[in-house]
Amino acid sequence: LLKDRKFAYLNFDDDNLAKINNTDEIVKAIFQVYPDSSFILFDEIQNLPRWEMFVNKLHRRGHNLVITGSNANLLSKELASVLTGRHQPFEILPFSFKEYLQAKDYKIDKKNMKLPQIQGEILNHLRMYIKNGGFPEIVVQGIDPKSYLETLFDSILFKDVVKRYGLRLSQKIYDLAMYLIANFCCEFSFTKIKNILGFRSTNTVQNYLRYLEEAYLFFPLTRFSYKVKEQIKAPRKIYLIDNGLVLAKSFKLSKNMGRLMENLVFIELLRKGYKVSQDLFYYRTKNGREIDFVLKRGHKLHRLIQVCFDIEKPDTRKRELKAFLEASDELGCEDMLLLSWDHEKEEKIEGKKIKFIPLWKWLVV
Repeated sequence: LLKDRKFAYLNFDDDNLAKINNTDEIVKAIFQVYPDSSFILFDEIQNLPRWEMFVNKLHRRGHNLVITGSNANLLSKELASVLTGRHQPFEILPFSFKEYLQAKDYKIDKKNMKLPQIQGEILNHLRMYIKNGGFPEIVVQGIDPKSYLETLFDSILFKDVVKRYGLRLSQKIYDLAMYLIANFCCEFSFTKIKNILGFRSTNTVQNYLRYLEEAYLFFPLTRFSYKVKEQIKAPRKIYLIDNGLVLAKSFKLSKNMGRLMENLVFIELLRKGYKVSQDLFYYRTKNGREIDFVLKRGHKLHRLIQVCFDIEKPDTRKRELKAFLEASDELGCEDMLLLSWDHEKEEKIEGKKIKFIPLWKWLVV
């Protein structure tokens, strides 16, 4: 955004800055160091108390501002009400698979995509991406993913959650985070977590999960129902911001391939603009069969998505297709997409059309 422009830069990761009461002192110091700047870039601004008021004051004075921060409050309704339409938010997630390939300087020629060699190379990249994730330092600089992501995760947890919210029982939120990582892509309920981890109340569990969500570590996904009350009461599923965090905190990657793929698809759907529990859900049929993702467009359900590593196994295939057919009948949705590792075709089953697309192709095309 600021390439080839004169801009001032200030990082609020410094505790001393957060303690300043008179923000005019900050402005004075900025223009002592950057007298000719036409833009001001504030990094990690959520660390400054009442930062919304400070930003609004500078904006009213005619300054052009770019603000960044690793907390969902930057996209909050409170900020929108303070700036009243005079800002444009950008949500930046770790690298997509397309961006990963670009960073690795690997270009896909669509004319050659059907060649076995090309597909093999893409699948090799996809396997590394699924395992290590898309944080830029790992992809671009080749930093050891496990040690880097373990440090990053702990830093976010204790700086952006424990410190920010003044939590006294830091071990409890750490235990919660470890539980969620171990059970990513699985259903959970606040009562079950309370009982397993020994929280005093489900209210505390809900608050702690909200803190983890605001810090962009986890996303709870609501089960779809036409009845709001059922949506609220039903268990949710939990997803992580990046697959690499599973590597950092878990040792069972080989058994988790299907779940890693599902988590990847979830984050990609966020990149495509779907909003959690607004137009993105999961679903369970009346017989308890699960559909990984239900997509809405306006008031209408427009696609059902299943994610499966190996659809060639007869039992797996039977399970996934039964779930599709039941959900299609119950929800009145005919658009069904199954994403697998390397299977592509289109089938008509019981009068319904189901598309099978390899995950890599869905990610890059």
